Amino acid sequence: MPKTELIKVQKPSIPKGSRDFGPDQMIRRNYILDNIKKVFQKYGFAPIETPTMENLSVLTGKYGDEGDQLLFKVLNSGDFLSKTKQEDIDQGSKHLTNKISEKGLRYDLTVPFARFVVMHQNDITFPFKRYQIQPVWRADRPQKGRYREFYQCDVDTIGTDSLLSEAEIILIINDVFKALKLNDYSIKINNRKILTGIVEIIGAHGKEAEFCVAIDKLDKIGKEKVLEELIAKGFQEEKTGLLDPIFTLTGNNDEKIEFLSKFLQDSEIGIKGINELKEILNYTQQYRAATHNVEIDITLARGLSYYTGAIIEVKPTSVQMGSICGGGRYDNLTGVFGLSGVSGVGISFGVDRIYDVMTELELFPDAASSTVQVLVANFGNETLSASLKILDTLRHKGINAEVYPDNAKMKKQFNYADKKGIKYVLVIGEEELKQNQYALKNMTTGDQEKYTSEELVQYLLSETNITI
Repeated sequence: MPKTELIKVQKPSIPKGSRDFGPDQMIRRNYILDNIKKVFQKYGFAPIETPTMENLSVLTGKYGDEGDQLLFKVLNSGDFLSKTKQEDIDQGSKHLTNKISEKGLRYDLTVPFARFVVMHQNDITFPFKRYQIQPVWRADRPQKGRYREFYQCDVDTIGTDSLLSEAEIILIINDVFKALKLNDYSIKINNRKILTGIVEIIGAHGKEAEFCVAIDKLDKIGKEKVLEELIAKGFQEEKTGLLDPIFTLTGNNDEKIEFLSKFLQDSEIGIKGINELKEILNYTQQYRAATHNVEIDITLARGLSYYTGAIIEVKPTSVQMGSICGGGRYDNLTGVFGLSGVSGVGISFGVDRIYDVMTELELFPDAASSTVQVLVANFGNETLSASLKILDTLRHKGINAEVYPDNAKMKKQFNYADKKGIKYVLVIGEEELKQNQYALKNMTTGDQEKYTSEELVQYLLSETNITI
């Protein structure tokens, strides 16, 4: 008698910081994405996509040292160690990585966008307005609101220095969250030139990058730890005391601008940053958009090293969550790829964090629980033929409908519709077939009415807001 081979059952799992999304989650995510796309398109932005993998030469050096450490590297195909020697291993992991990995997963959508612009500069019209919705990857420590794989929704205008583009970004933010009925949020705005001016005032010219990386952690580690990090990076301890009013600055936007104008009066670049902020805020006031939720925050730095002008970040105010949207002006990101003097500005919406916020605040509409509007019941026999005909008619009219595949008890079919969040169940039994009237049950209210086929279609079209 042959031996029975034992099969070792492997417990299925996914990498930390990644997630599966079932139908309920995807319907809600698509609700967010569809609303964001509509706003992007309303403002004249066109869609593009870039590859999941980029050459590491494209990615490295664009996000600062800490960002580079969070890049997911992809091993070269085949025998990736064949071209290495013992001395490569002896020189450490950074040197070895360059030998065995030439590609990496994209860290964001902005740097690939800059590469795209340079490669396609003869095929696009400047100023070029694009939006892009794709996943990105960061080798970060997973925690609430922070994932290793997550979607970004980017919108950028490149090829113009006009600060109208920054004002438009603020309008887009307001329109997106208005569409999602997310009203409790704050738009923080600053300018990298102001931060450069502050660095000049405290006598640390040339250390702008170190200052931005440190102060960007203020919310996470607090003032004292930020000062310790600055001193460790070579800032003079006696000069860092000048930062005290920066950490404690309060008041409305006009009062903050008045303070900064005095604090930075000896910094030409700092004053330029202040003037840019004033111009952006003035532009937003020319539109119908309210600016009550736009707040100047001098400690806002955004650690990415490519920002050169305005920087923007959005946080919810009624939920404990990090930024759900952020971006800014970058003057020469395309320069590293051979196209100098092309300025751009953009913003990125964090879909995963927005999803978490909307879930906590219960902002998803009931209609966002299912894509199916009508379930056609199945009783088999001659009634099935009539059911399939009316099903075909409903779909032809643009109504999302499905038929229950099995001839099952009515209770089971109703339970199916209820669990899937399907609002209507269409019942065509032998009695309905004789009367040429179909029973339609509203699963929300429990009401049931009978309609002819023509009446049924018209009623469902009006209820699902479909126009022919």
